[in-house]
Amino acid sequence: MRRNAAKLRDGTVWVGVNFWSRTGGPLMWRDYRPEVIDEELRTLREHGITLTRSFLYWPDFMPAENTLDERMVARYDDFLDRHHAAGMTTIPTFVVGHMSGQNWDPAWRGGRDIFADASFVAQQEWYVRTLAARWKDHPAIAGWLLSNEIPIYADWRSRGIGTLDHAAVTAWARALTGALRAAGATQPVSVGDGAWGVEMTGADNGFRVRELAPYIDFHGPHVYRMETDAVRQHLGAAFVCELLGGALGEDKPVIMEEFGVTSDYVSEENAAHYYRQVLHTTLLAGATGWIPWNNTDYDALADQEPYSHHPFEMHFGLTDSAGRPKEQLREVKRFTEVLRRVDAARLRRPDTRIALVVSSFLERMYPFTQPQDATGVLAHTRQAYVAAREADLPVGVAREADGLPGDCALYLLPSAKQLTAPGWRHLVERAEAGSTVYASYFTGEHDNQRGPWWPRLDETFGVTKRLRYGLTDPIEDDELRMVFVRDFGTIAAGEELVFPVAGTENSRSYLPVEPTDAEVVATDAHGRPALLRRRTDAGGQLVLATYPLEHMAARTPRVNPEPTWRLYAALAAEAGVAPEVTVPGEPRVMVARMDHEDGRAFVWFVSQHDRPLTVQPALTRGALLRLDGGERLNAVELPPYGVAVAELTDLTE
Repeated sequence: MRRNAAKLRDGTVWVGVNFWSRTGGPLMWRDYRPEVIDEELRTLREHGITLTRSFLYWPDFMPAENTLDERMVARYDDFLDRHHAAGMTTIPTFVVGHMSGQNWDPAWRGGRDIFADASFVAQQEWYVRTLAARWKDHPAIAGWLLSNEIPIYADWRSRGIGTLDHAAVTAWARALTGALRAAGATQPVSVGDGAWGVEMTGADNGFRVRELAPYIDFHGPHVYRMETDAVRQHLGAAFVCELLGGALGEDKPVIMEEFGVTSDYVSEENAAHYYRQVLHTTLLAGATGWIPWNNTDYDALADQEPYSHHPFEMHFGLTDSAGRPKEQLREVKRFTEVLRRVDAARLRRPDTRIALVVSSFLERMYPFTQPQDATGVLAHTRQAYVAAREADLPVGVAREADGLPGDCALYLLPSAKQLTAPGWRHLVERAEAGSTVYASYFTGEHDNQRGPWWPRLDETFGVTKRLRYGLTDPIEDDELRMVFVRDFGTIAAGEELVFPVAGTENSRSYLPVEPTDAEVVATDAHGRPALLRRRTDAGGQLVLATYPLEHMAARTPRVNPEPTWRLYAALAAEAGVAPEVTVPGEPRVMVARMDHEDGRAFVWFVSQHDRPLTVQPALTRGALLRLDGGERLNAVELPPYGVAVAELTDLTE
């Protein structure tokens, strides 16, 4: 199974920052100070940043229909020239009607619908076409964005229309990208919507990633997660990159278009830890560009909207309001140094034989299903991704909606109430052909058609289920104690794994079964089967967990690492796809590999410990070498939440 790490057309890797000058924020073009721009760009360039994302504040740049403010446009001309002089490029963003907690309309909008009103769309086309024609040949232009978080600017919830018409949204994107190309602009373009479509969230905001894909050159997620678990938080953006990657049926670059932290929410030390984690884990998840929010703080703008009513928005900067670098900017510089040393533009992710299955119920909105069906798929798959990374497994995200791959040795289906009948048929066929297929039981969080939508559950897993219609079998214990009664992969008979128990009155349920063709691998504290497997003639196996392990972990704060990583490691060993480099017994040190076009391989060690530690990796072959000198590396030193990179060499060559 291929895993996405697509590059932009010219093969570049973007390291940039979202940019408003500290002189005015969104109103910087009214108080444009070239000497301050030069200073701000110089500081960024000194820290390895070579690109900005810039914003054409719409009410200022287009004060009337078919009219540009030439003073503003001339200032942007100068802005481009200063980028070029500094050895930098920028990505102009056209329709900037939302910013940092406030929406602004151009005075002439007149309440017209952004996407469906033909006259208003025509004005946007004119605006994009005219400005693109002016700047398309400027050497400082790296790409284009149609908008900034336009789903928020569209503000459909407050207008009471229920939902955005996805057909109108897609037609709007087609029209504006068409206007850009008609002007002769050839640089990469994307929408700037944040990649918040139903394929990513389970909620349809009209901006469907699949429908927009033909008109864009890269995906640009905006990730500002609030979490209850530190490891899920550190891997949240990486999981988004995985979902956006080649699993959507096409290879497009994933650019981390927005992420960051406000200093009002976090200490500078922990802000740097967060940046380090997001930068490296998204690289390992296939991202090939990073544009954090944002370049500077805005203390001088405390009386200006939106900062007056959203004061935390003043302090997302990589520098403070006097232009002094914060630790997170120094973290970006350290990241760029790693990218240079591994020649990141020529890195690729190795193919994998481990599929993390994403039910099509995340995005397909089948009739007579509930919103929790979709959001549950997202939460459980995210938690499974965390557990797989803790086990150092190079999982690939496999969307059922794209057709599940047929070349994997291990398929993980975490706490899935629903999969389509053809999806189940494919998984059974893979097991019959020799693969290992794992699924964990889940009834759903609501009581509408509560129960597993698994056709022929008994025959599939070699059990007889003892369910009662319309009733659940509640988990009454406060924890699940899973005792292994036989060896299973890396888990020896007699070992016990202790899992958290959580869920609603509907979902906190187990599956009572009796084995027929299956063998019991582990039992719970009451002696009931907790893990079973049915072997197939071709050497495959179907493994059933009778508890919703990933669901329970996903609903538990501060839970990771929890023992699902050990189960996944054992499954990988059973399937013959154990990782080649691990840190034994250390789920808080995650290991991942990237390959270079010239045949070299690099290994990342990403710590989730809040203290320094030294670890000794275990390798199935070869040896690790230091990046700075090529000396053999037997132990890896990691600072708190630290990252280390080594070269993997095969000493037999």
